[in-house]
Amino acid sequence: MPPTLEAFGAAAPGYKDTQKDGPYHASSISEHSVSPSNHTLDNHGIGNVYQEHWNLPTAALYEHAVQRGEGHIVHLGPLCVRTGKHTGRAAGDKYFVREPGSEKNIAWGDVNQEMSEEAFNWLHRKCVAYLQNRIVYVMDVLAGHDPKSQMPVRIITETAWHALFARTMFVRPSDEALKTHVPQFTVIHCPGMKANPALDGTKSSTFISLHMGKGLAVIGGTHYAGEMKKCIFTVMNYYLPLKGMMTMHAAANVGNDDRTAIFFGLSGTGKTTLSADESRKLIGDDEHIWSEDGVANIEGGCYAKVIRLSAQAEPTIWHTTRQFGTVLENVIMNPVTRTLDLSDASITENTRAAYPLQFVPNREETGCGGHPANIIFLTCDAFGVLPPISKLTGAQAEYWFLLGYTAKVAGTELGVTKPTATFSACFGLPFMPLHPTVYSKILRKKLEQHDVNVWLFNTGWSGGPYGVGQRFSIQHTRAMLSAVLDDKLTGAEFKTHEIFNLNMPTSCPGVPVDVLDPRSTWSDKDGYVKQAEELAVLCQKGFKPFENSVTDDVRTCGPRC
Repeated sequence: MPPTLEAFGAAAPGYKDTQKDGPYHASSISEHSVSPSNHTLDNHGIGNVYQEHWNLPTAALYEHAVQRGEGHIVHLGPLCVRTGKHTGRAAGDKYFVREPGSEKNIAWGDVNQEMSEEAFNWLHRKCVAYLQNRIVYVMDVLAGHDPKSQMPVRIITETAWHALFARTMFVRPSDEALKTHVPQFTVIHCPGMKANPALDGTKSSTFISLHMGKGLAVIGGTHYAGEMKKCIFTVMNYYLPLKGMMTMHAAANVGNDDRTAIFFGLSGTGKTTLSADESRKLIGDDEHIWSEDGVANIEGGCYAKVIRLSAQAEPTIWHTTRQFGTVLENVIMNPVTRTLDLSDASITENTRAAYPLQFVPNREETGCGGHPANIIFLTCDAFGVLPPISKLTGAQAEYWFLLGYTAKVAGTELGVTKPTATFSACFGLPFMPLHPTVYSKILRKKLEQHDVNVWLFNTGWSGGPYGVGQRFSIQHTRAMLSAVLDDKLTGAEFKTHEIFNLNMPTSCPGVPVDVLDPRSTWSDKDGYVKQAEELAVLCQKGFKPFENSVTDDVRTCGPRC
C-alpha cells in the first residue's frame, strides 16, 4: 500500500513550494532548436520524449553525434559513421499499407509488398512507445526545388547523424517558413528498434512501411541512411505522376545555352561520371521531376559511392570527402591519424558520401532547368554486343525505358561467374509504386510534346564480352556525348542494327568509325551474332510483363531474333 501524505510529516518551517505542476504535454523542446513548427509532435502521436531538437544546424549536429558516440570527425572535417548490419537498402523489407485511398494505384507484387492497416498501426504504436523518454531530432525539409511540385516533409529520428543526413540531402526551408511548416509526409525513423516478425507481420527485424493515406512512414531495424532518402523518393514517385508529372531516377545538367540533358542509368553505367561535366552545370545527380515548367531536382544534396575514388577520376566528389559537412558511411579511417582509406572495402563496396549541393562548384543554383533537349539512357552491356551509341524513336524510348537493361559482371556479386543481364523498369523499379507503364506513358507524351532526342549509350564492353573484350574508352564515350549535346550528329547518316533494331550513326567526331558498329570490333563475327541473339532473347523475355500494356509500335520495336 502506498504511503499517505501524513507519513512524510509537515514541511520544514519557512518552506515555500515553488514547483508548479505542468500539463503532461509540457514542452520538451531544447533551447537550441531552430524555428520549431507550431505543428508539433503531438500531431504524430509522439509525446513524453526526453528532449526535442528541431532543425539543428550542421555544427550542432556534429557535436551531438560525437558526444553520443555516433561517429568520428576525420581528417579535414567529414563525419564518419557506421551503419552496422545493413550497408545498403533492405529491399525485401519494404511495405505499402493496403488501404482504400491507394490500393487501386499501387502495383502490388514482390517489389511493392502489402501490409495490413492493423500491422502498420501496431508498428507505429511501437515506434511511438520506443521514442518515449528518448532524445529525438526533428528535421523539417522540402522534397523538390520547384515550389509548384515540392513537398513539405518531416523526418523524426533518434540519432543526430541521421538528422544531419536529412538536413544535407533535402531542401531547407527558410527559418521563417519553418515556423509554420506542416508536413505532407512524415518519416518516423527508429533505427535502433527491431521488429519481431512473429508479432509484427514483417519478414525480418527490419521494416520500411509506408501508409500513403496517412502520409506517414515508419522505418526501423536499419541504420542505413539511404532508406530515408529513397522512402521520400518513392513517395514522390507515387503522388506526382498521378498529377501528370514525370518523376525520374536520373541525373540532369544544363549547358551555357540553357539546354537541359537527362541521364538515366542503373549503378555502374556511368550516370554520375557523365553528368558531371565541367562545361555544364549540374542540376542534380539522382532524383528529378519533369513538370510543365521543366526539370527540377528533388534533393538538396548528393549521395555518392566513394569506394576506390580518386582525385583524378572524380575530383569533385573526392574533394567532398575532405570537407566539413560531409557524412561518410562505412568508409575506413585510421583511428590514430583520422585519415581515410577510400580503397578499403572491408566493410562494404557500398561506401557512401552525403554532401550538400553547395559543395559542387559547377552547379545550377536554382536546382531547376528547362525542358530537356536530349535524354540519355545508359547501359553497361557486359556481353559486348550493343552499339556504343544509338538514336531512339519515341516507341523505342518507351521500350528501353520499360526494359531498364544493364548487366552484372563476374566478381561483383557472390556466384556471378559470367555476364548476367538485369532489368529494372524505369531504371529504378524498387522506387516505383505505380505500374511502370504509368511512368512510360508520361515520358512518351512529354518526349513528343517537347520534341526531345533520346539516345541509348552503351558504356560496357567492345570487341567481346567481359573477360575477352575491353570496356569502351571513357574518352570515346565523352566524345559521343559532346556530339549529342552540341548537335554535331544533326544530319548524320545512320544505319540499323540487324538484331537490336537500333539506329547507329556511321560517324561521330572524335570516335573511330569501327568502334560505332559493335560487330566490326569482334574478330569472331559468328561469335558476335550468337552472343547478340542470346541477349536479344533475354531482352524479349525481360519485356514480356509489359507486352499487353503498351501500344503496337512499342511492342514491335525491340530486338529481333
